Order: sequence, then structure tokens, then C-alpha cells
Amino acid sequence: MPRQPTLKDVAREAGVSVTTASSVINNRVDGIIRVSDETREKVLQVANRLGYRPNLSARQMRTQKSYTIGFITDEIATTPFAGRIIRGAQREAWKHGKLLFVVNTDGDKKIEERAVSMLLERNVEGIIYATEYHRPVQPPPSIRETPVVLLDCFVEDHSLTSVVPDEVGGGFAATSALIQRGHRRIGFIHHHKEIPATVGRRAGYLKALKEHGIAFDESLVCVDEGVASGGYRSALALLERPDRPTALFCWSDHMAMGAYDAIRKLGLRIPEDVAVVGFDNMEIIASQLHPPLTTMQLPYYEMGQWAVRQLVGGSIQTSDEQPIQHRMECTLVVRQST
Repeated sequence: MPRQPTLKDVAREAGVSVTTASSVINNRVDGIIRVSDETREKVLQVANRLGYRPNLSARQMRTQKSYTIGFITDEIATTPFAGRIIRGAQREAWKHGKLLFVVNTDGDKKIEERAVSMLLERNVEGIIYATEYHRPVQPPPSIRETPVVLLDCFVEDHSLTSVVPDEVGGGFAATSALIQRGHRRIGFIHHHKEIPATVGRRAGYLKALKEHGIAFDESLVCVDEGVASGGYRSALALLERPDRPTALFCWSDHMAMGAYDAIRKLGLRIPEDVAVVGFDNMEIIASQLHPPLTTMQLPYYEMGQWAVRQLVGGSIQTSDEQPIQHRMECTLVVRQST
């Protein structure tokens, strides 16, 4: 096996001192320019040609930084649409010269605790703790030994910085979009579980009706499983009545997909007879339905970016201050279903 090139080899080949070569190499991360652009370019070209790689352990000892951010998830790494969180975090970390170290725990608490311990042993500069869906969590106590951002989740006492979707704002925007298109009888099909997404989107629905002077009709609300079959059953129940709604706001794109099947079974047209709005903007569903589904975009990518920026920018507040509880706006993606 050939000998790995050293910093001395780079300096000798480039015709500069070891100190100068070191300054140039470290500038990639430290942002400190101490030499001319010409010399810098020459050193970097030599380093690339020789295949030189800095000694990470030595750099960590010198700077007390690992240039690594831990990212712990339960199911996100295996969830197609929520994978946008990882992409957003990864690209933002890369912009700052940081490596994202992703650990998927499959919801196993023992793996989670061990993952936090191993990341701390590697002196990560912070940890992002993310969940598959918006909910309260109880992360391992040891996670507080480093800066941490909770992503798509929160602790009940709000003692850790978190970023979650604005569920109320999303429900309000979805319902308002239908009202602005002339609809007054708007059915709401939602999940039977009382999780933050359900509570928030329902609150947004009610808020939109109130602000537009539309009386709330409880009979226009159907509750079922948050899957396609639940959406199908709920849509049938709402649309088989003589005074059926002219629009449906569905808790998720999955439920909207089921509602589409019910609408077709009844011989109705989308959007001429019934307009439909979903929630998630799950591309594999929303853009492939016929007609394509108008839906609310959950800000997965943006939340990933935001979490990294909080860690890199050093804005995670101390124990003497109130940690940030950030709600990120959901945006309406208009397609042909409305």
C-alpha cells in the first residue's frame, strides 16, 4: 500500500512552508485567508493531485470542533416524503462545511439512547432530533449535553428549541382557498387520533369558517383512520346526503386519494361537482391523481435547513432564556382539483 501524502509533502511540492500549506488547507473550514489567491490555488492543486487528506483528529484537537452534526430519526430515513427533511438539513450543513451523521432508530428507545451516547463520544457540534410526524417526545436526557434542535416534534415543557409545521395556519389556508373559490358547504375529513396535526388543522378549518362568516355545521365533519380507506368512507358519508358539501378538505393526501374514489363511485366530477384539497403534498400521490390534487405543502425541507442554521449559528439559547418554539408556514400548492 502506497504511503499517504503528508502536509510536508504538499508544502515541498508547492514550494511553500508547512505553516503556509496548513493555513491554506484549514481555510476550507476556518474561512481565514492568510496567503495570496495564487499561492492558495497552487497549494490546493498540489493537495488534490497528491490525494492529501487532512488529519481529522489533529484538526479536532486544534479547533475543538468535529465539523459534524448528529441527526437522530425514528422512521424518517425510510419515509419517502419526509426524507426532504434530511435533504434540507444535509445541504444546509454542507454549506457550512459540516457533515450530517444520520442515525435511524426505527423508534427503538435503546438504540436511540445508544445513538445519542455515540454521537456525544464523537464530539458532535449539536444534535437534530426528528420524528416521522408532529408530536410531543421525550428524548434521552443525555441529549441535553450538547446543543439540540427538535424537528417536527417538541417537549411538553418547551425546554428545548423546536421547529414544527404551523398546523393551524395550514388548515386555515386550505379552507380559505376553498371559500375564496365560492364554496360555503365545506366538508372536513380528518384523522381519528388527537395528535397535533389533527387538532391544529381542525382549529384552522374552524377559524377560516368563522372569519368568513360561515356557520359551523358539525354534520360536515367526518372522522376516520388517516388512510385512503378512511377518506373513502368519510367522503361517501358526506356526499351521499341530499345536501352534500361542494368541497372537501382532507386531513392528508392519503385521505384525499380515498375521497377521489368515493367521488367517482357516486358519478361526480372533480372539481366541477366537488372540489378537493389535501394536506402533505406527497408528490407520489398529489401530482399523480387525476386531476392532480391541490394540497398544503408541509415545510419538511425548510425545517431541516432551519434546524441546522440554529446549531451552526450558535443561536440555541442558554438555560436562562426561553428556547425558540418555531412554527413554520405551510404553503398551498394549487393544482386542478379546485
